[in-house]
Amino acid sequence: MSEAASGAALYPLQLDVVSVQSQVVYGRVGNNIAVPTLEALALTVAAVPTVIFSNTPHYRTMHGGALPIEWFAGYLQDLSARGALHALRTILVGYLGNPAQAQALARWIRSLLKQYAQPGIVIDPVIGDHDHGIYVDPGLIDVYRSALLPLADGITPNGFELAHLTGLAVNDVDSIIIAARTLLTGRTQWVAVTSTAPDTRAGNEVQVVLVTRTQVEVIAHPFIQAAPKGIGDLFCATLTGHWTRGASLSQATAQACRQVMRALRQTKRMQGAELWLPPKANGHRNDEEQRREYIRQFTYPLESGNTT
Repeated sequence: MSEAASGAALYPLQLDVVSVQSQVVYGRVGNNIAVPTLEALALTVAAVPTVIFSNTPHYRTMHGGALPIEWFAGYLQDLSARGALHALRTILVGYLGNPAQAQALARWIRSLLKQYAQPGIVIDPVIGDHDHGIYVDPGLIDVYRSALLPLADGITPNGFELAHLTGLAVNDVDSIIIAARTLLTGRTQWVAVTSTAPDTRAGNEVQVVLVTRTQVEVIAHPFIQAAPKGIGDLFCATLTGHWTRGASLSQATAQACRQVMRALRQTKRMQGAELWLPPKANGHRNDEEQRREYIRQFTYPLESGNTT
């Protein structure tokens, strides 16, 4: 029975997060990892695909590609038309298929910022990494710089992406801070840089550098010998989820690091070819589990010339 026939007003599903990124038939990357991560934090999510692939490119075969721009832009417009965005809290942006998608997404975000109480916007500017180089359309880099990143509250590049977005060398924590601070313009309040400064690691650790206008924090956790695809997507979705739910930026980043450690350990334990999400915590973590989730988190001392 239609709404008109029943005479009853039907209310649209109200979304907490719109997650715009890749989708695969097989694997744990993009929205395949972001949606379960966000929903585990009791957030209502709309997943907007940018590309649909059978799997990630490191397998012998892969089929699929970017969604036609008419479809992609239509997905975004129809979300607005359904009245589902009045309570929207966050827009999460990951892998984009081409510059046209990035431009359409920027136009849609700008229109939302004029209509609604401003949602938080987190952008993971997926470009590539040190191991594989650039693996997206290179034209995306300029569109990120000019159209998308200025709309973001927060950005989560890896070290390779930070260097390409800023044109600056990223060799150590100090150079990361200098480069990240060039992105703190307009709405942008923070940059969380992952996979960074391998030459400055203390022992067998991985570092995340969290840069704001007034402070820099380094979050370090043990290196785990497992390299499934989707770790960056898991990190960004976990950070975004906790931040959306009201955690401080520092707390949200630390929680994201812990979730990455849990997932890597579970993947290694299962000898997984794809990323395994850890089982849900039962609230009674023993001393061994807490020790294994230990992270070092500290404020990085800024040089006098590196405070703005």
